[in-house]
Parts: sequence; structure tokens; C-alpha cells
Amino acid sequence: MPNENPLLDFSELPRFASIRPEHVTPAMEALLAGARAAVERVTGETAAPSWANVVAPTETPLDELDRAWTAVHHLNVVVSTPEMREAYNANLPRVTTFYSELAQDLRLYARYRELASTPQFATLDAASRRVIENALRDFRLGGAELPAAEKARLKTIHEEVAQLAAKFDENVLDSENAWSLFVENESDLDGVPQDVIVAARAAAQADGKDGFKLTLRYPSYMPVMQYANQRALRATLHRAYATRSSELGADPKWDNTGIVARILELRREEAKLLGMANYAELSLVPKMAQSPRAVLDFLHDLACRAKPYAERDFAALTEFARDELGLEKLEPWDLAYASEKLKAQRHSFSEQEVKRYFPEDRVLAGLFRLIETIYEVEIDAAVAETWHPDVHYFEIRDRMGALQGAFYLDLYARAGKQSGAWMDDAINRRRDGARVQHPVAYLTCNFSAPVGGKPAYFTHREVVTLFHEFGHGLHQLLTRVDVAGVSGIQGVEWDAVELPSQFMENFTWEWDVLSAMTSHADTGAPLPRSLFDRMLAAKNFQSGMATMRQLEFGLFDMLLHTQAPDDRIPPLVLRDAVRREVAVTPSAPYDRSIYAFGHIFAGGYAAGYYSYKWAEVLSADAFSLFEESGVLSPVVGGRFRDEVLARGGSRPALESFVAFRGRPPQLDALLRHNGMTASS
Repeated sequence: MPNENPLLDFSELPRFASIRPEHVTPAMEALLAGARAAVERVTGETAAPSWANVVAPTETPLDELDRAWTAVHHLNVVVSTPEMREAYNANLPRVTTFYSELAQDLRLYARYRELASTPQFATLDAASRRVIENALRDFRLGGAELPAAEKARLKTIHEEVAQLAAKFDENVLDSENAWSLFVENESDLDGVPQDVIVAARAAAQADGKDGFKLTLRYPSYMPVMQYANQRALRATLHRAYATRSSELGADPKWDNTGIVARILELRREEAKLLGMANYAELSLVPKMAQSPRAVLDFLHDLACRAKPYAERDFAALTEFARDELGLEKLEPWDLAYASEKLKAQRHSFSEQEVKRYFPEDRVLAGLFRLIETIYEVEIDAAVAETWHPDVHYFEIRDRMGALQGAFYLDLYARAGKQSGAWMDDAINRRRDGARVQHPVAYLTCNFSAPVGGKPAYFTHREVVTLFHEFGHGLHQLLTRVDVAGVSGIQGVEWDAVELPSQFMENFTWEWDVLSAMTSHADTGAPLPRSLFDRMLAAKNFQSGMATMRQLEFGLFDMLLHTQAPDDRIPPLVLRDAVRREVAVTPSAPYDRSIYAFGHIFAGGYAAGYYSYKWAEVLSADAFSLFEESGVLSPVVGGRFRDEVLARGGSRPALESFVAFRGRPPQLDALLRHNGMTASS
């Protein structure tokens, strides 16, 4: 019989239809007590250390705590309500405290050290040894070796940072949701795609108002920036978006300026307590990169290679805007608009024209077909409780019908849902006796929902995003590792987690993949080869500018976190200094977008944003083997599945890459894929 508290029922999938805010605190209290009791049993054990009496006893209690807390966190970001937010924030300090105490437990640390020195350690499989090695590293990073007073201070830091990060995300979401602009006359939306106008009218009607409601959610904001002929409208939305959760935003109560300053201060203190020169050094310990200097050298080297192409891109855009659009000076709110016009002129198509060919059902069918072909699996819709009627659930099975994993798919933007796109683990694969616990993932996007009884249509950019998140999902779901802590994405170096996701993006530029997932909104006709060829020709349109934009983020992040405790350049000053070095496009004096930069202030990318560019090197080089052997090759796909996806964190990511590619990664494929070669 299912537990009365759905968060304590681990017999099947999360019971999302039943979970209520009032379930959170009792569940967390019970699970934390169970986890602490398991730790006490391990540390009280007097027998010689072994896997069975050191690691195994905590596997189930920690897994159940993780499953329940992940479900609560997920609900808090996809269907945020005041009640669920209150329940989440009330329990966040308790959960953070537990994990801080766990990482600092000298008794448990000693048992792991003893286990690592026993003869049994050498007889364990590679995944199990990796778990123990990672645990020893995490004990050191958690402060287990520090004096008592410093341990206590580090625990307090972890608790405060967790709360600040949660508040940071809340401020971004609240400031974004609070802003809207009602446009009375459709003529003021001249140039905006019709489906966006229809959605804006429906949004206004839902609020009981006439006219058209524009918001800062991406499906509303971005098309206006790309297509609205009224420059003042673009400027209005740009300012609102660029000042979210800042002192210039809609309400001071959502200002993240102080939160950012405090997070940075606490990170510097944490690094100092652990004997590091700066937070970047601390952040890189579990990553592939050897040092902050190595990361900065990589970013600067790529910037030197890419900047001439970016300057060429911007010069062409400036000339076009002046001669064809009458814009003597390009402002930040003109960039997306002028770029879309230039792309349409050069390549004779627009993003909205292409969007008419990508209905949701065909896109998903094509994506699933690709995955089934290269990885020799089957994907089928299944039934499960969800948190919203728009969410769907699917299972992945091997060709023999054996379950491999499952995923929830939440595609549309809505109020109360955090913006962006991401994958998160709902359940991790592990073996519990004779039973294998199959992995489950959350795949979340923020695309335009269907309007007026018509299906949702995706831009090609959104198709790329969908493939990207599915790459993360496959890393979680196709694992063959049975050991908790290194299955799926667990234990994978943070600067390698983007390899499978960016790898999947490459398929969205392959005719044999793309052509099968299209059907025109009016005629049902597939994407014409001539239009695809124009898309392909435009693939590297402004790739120099795009590369420099990512390098700007990466450099800002790394430099911000390499600052010594007494060398505190204000974030905005540092951002402007980085822009003077690498940026080729203008920015507005009011731009406060760093105060909505959740990746590094509320996500896991602090001193790690460079991972996107580094993983791009890995993914482009990995995909080049498909280019050599056939992009739909199940042989190469099987090799990628077995050597990269299936291995999870059971061995260093570089070893997995070399096992697949047959050599270390090379930069050439990335430059070629981005059109940045000597002949381009």
C-alpha cells in the first residue's frame, strides 16, 4: 500500500499528482533522520572496513533523500507557488546542513580512508573504486580535515550560499513574471510573427484585458526583438529584460546586487578556509581542467582565433543596418532585429519561415527515430502522474524490450515556471540486491505552447535546444553503471557534462535527420532541400559574434572567481573590462544582465562556464567520427553509447573520450564547424 506521504513512497515514480507543500517537512524530517541513522551505523561498525559495511549501508537512505528532495526542488521551479516555495525554503537549510555535516564527518572519512587502504579496494570494479576516490576528495573539499571552528564556519557558509542561490532564482523568476506590456493596437506589433500576436492576444484575454500582452518569457520576448519594426518597442523590452532582478528593475525587493556580492564574498572565504588561493581553484578540483590559468589560456586562445571573424560579422551588420535599415548607429535592441533582416537578405529565408515546417509531433518523432537508429533502443509514450497537463512521459527500452530508463517532457513556457531549458535527474540508476533501479530524467524547455487548437511549432533554434537537452537526458538514461554516485551524469566532471548535449546538436544540421521531422503548417509538405541548403549556408552566420559572446561569459566567470580576497573588482566593472577585451557588439549602460546570470550564481557553473566551449571542442571532435563513418551509423552510435554515455562518471571523462575517438581531443573540428578556418 502506498505511503500516505507521497514523498516517502519510493515503490514507483514520484506521485506528482498527490504531492502537496504540507508533505515536504514531514518527509524531509523522516528521510534526514533515516540518513543520519545509517551514518551512525557505519561509523559505529567495529569490523574491518569493506564495501558492505562502509558504502552499502548509506546507499538506500541517501538515494531516497535525493529522490524526494529532487522532486520538491523540481516542483518549486516548474510550478512555483507561494506555498511550495515556502516549504522548499524552510527545508533547504536542513538538507544543506545534513550534506555539510556528512562531508565533514571525520568518523566516516576515516572509514573510507581505511577502506581505500585495504586489499579489497584493489579487487573492486572501476566504478566502485571511483566512488571511494570521489568520496575521499569530497571529504577534503567539505572540510573534514579542518579544525572544529573552521568546520562550523564552512557549514554555515554552505547553508547561507544555498539560501542565497535559491533567493537569486526566485528574484529572477518573480521580476520576470511581474513585468508585462499591454499593446493596444496591432499595428504597433508590425513585423511580429502572427502566431506570437495570437498568443499575445490570448494572454491579454486571459487577464481580462483588450489588446496584446507581451512578457519577458522567451517565446514572447525574443520574436519581438527579432521582428518588431517599431524600434521603441524593442528598446522597451530590451531594457526590461536587461534589468531583471537588479536595482534598475521593476521592484527593489527583487534586486540581486547584494546577493551576488554576498555569494562572492562567501565563496572567497570558503576557498581560503580550504587552503585555496581563490574559488576558481576550488571549483576546478573535480573538473577536467588543471588550473584557472589553463582555462584562461584556452579562452584567450580561442578568443584570438575567433575575434577577427566576429569583427567581420559586426562590420557587415553595421553596414547593412546603415544602408538598408536606416540605422546610423546599432543599439543593443537593434542587434537581433538587424541580424534577422541581414540573414533573410543573404540567405533568402527567415527563422519564422523555417518554423512553419517544425510541428511538435513531427519533431519529436524525428528525434526519437534518430535516437532509436543510432543507439538501437525504442522510445514509447507511457502513463505516469505529472505536475501539469502539458507534461508527457516516455520510456526507453532496448531492442529486446528491457527497460533502460524513462523521462518526463515539459516543453512549454508558462507562468510560475523558471525560464531556460535543462535536464535534471529524477531517479539514478543503481543496483539494490537483485533489483536494478532504472534512471529517470526531467527534460524541461520553455517553447511556445499550442494556441487556438493548432499544434505547437518550433523554430530551428528551439529544435537545437531540444536536441541539446536530450543529449543530457541520454547521458542519464543510457548508463550501464550500477553503482550509485557514478551512474548517469553522477560523478562526471562538470566541464564534460556538456559533451553529450552539444554532440546531439550536430544532428540538427543533417539532411537525413532534419528532413524527416518536417511538415509545413499549411501544406503538410516536407522541408524543401533548397531551403535546407540555405539554412546550412547560414549555419555559421555570425558564428564569430556568437563565439565571442560565449567567451565573454566564460572569461567574466573565471576572472570573477580568480580574484583574491583583497582584490575585489565590482562585478559590473569586471564585466565591462572583459567586454573591452573581447566584445565587438554594443551594450547598454543600464545592462544588468549579470544579476540574472543563474548559471554561475544559482546553478553549478561557478568558475565553470567555460565548460560550454570546452565541451564544444569535445562534441565537434566526437561528431567528426560520425561524419567520417555516416551520421546515422549504429556502429559508431553504439561505440559512443558504450564508451561515453554508458560509462557515466565511472572513469575520467578524458579516458571515455579517448576510448571512443581513439585519440585526445583536437580543436580543428570545432573551428571547422563554426566556419573559422583559413578558407572561410
